[in-house]
Amino acid sequence: MAKLIGGLGTSHVPSIAAAIDKGLAGTDAWKPFFDGYVPAKEWIARAKPDIAVVIFNDHGNSFFLDRVPTFAVGCAEEYRPVDEGWGPRPIPPFEGAADFSWHLIDTLVDNRFDPMICQEIEVDHGLQVPMELFFGRPEAWPVRVVPIFVNVIQYPIPLPSRCYEMGRVLRQAIESWPGDERVVVIGTGGLSHQLQGSRAGFVNPEADRAFLKDIATDPDRLAAMSRERYVEMFGSEGAELMMWLVMRGAMDRDVVVRHTHYFVPASMTGAGMILMENAATAEAADPEAQAA
Repeated sequence: MAKLIGGLGTSHVPSIAAAIDKGLAGTDAWKPFFDGYVPAKEWIARAKPDIAVVIFNDHGNSFFLDRVPTFAVGCAEEYRPVDEGWGPRPIPPFEGAADFSWHLIDTLVDNRFDPMICQEIEVDHGLQVPMELFFGRPEAWPVRVVPIFVNVIQYPIPLPSRCYEMGRVLRQAIESWPGDERVVVIGTGGLSHQLQGSRAGFVNPEADRAFLKDIATDPDRLAAMSRERYVEMFGSEGAELMMWLVMRGAMDRDVVVRHTHYFVPASMTGAGMILMENAATAEAADPEAQAA
């Protein structure tokens, strides 16, 4: 069967892409942010995953408010970077793991999830930025991708508990896949930010840091929170953090945290990441590892 080798959570702020494109990653304003991702990039280089399942939200580029699926899964052979208004970015297209995508869709439907099925779709910064943060900017991506789109923009958005449950089904799909691929799951979005309304510019570093701890140690509490509580704590756009629960639901209850990073502000956003391995697997590889 395929093997889940790790779970990562990360922000996908579009200004990160702009900083990369404009050669600003080494400047005083951005270097502390990008330096915090070096351990995760090194882990990826050592772990050599074959498939990256990326959970993110479209930002009005491939879906708009007139048609917004609660969940959608890509099963294309290729995903091209979408033009978000300034022309497509100079990054290679993403090769799809279409065979595994269809297996995942079958498994989701068997477990009473009914996602939209996307055989042709372009992907925006929600997927592009996490891939660049963890894989750099290669001539060709070293992994195939499975994009999972979650609606966290147009209400009603899904319950956090439903995202967590989807992660458990994703784990079932990985473990029932007959291939020997090594799979990494990447949950994206957040951290705290709000871009409009009376709280425009809102960030909550205290809540962000608590989330980075609790996603490892107490995911059940995060899954049990209401959607309204996410908006209250993290801002209307910060509710994207619910998508990390898909990643966390795919992991074991006990995990080892290999690395965390927090930086504020990235544009108008609290930005951060976490890298986790399942405790049983990590302990077999490293007897000194401590479970969260």
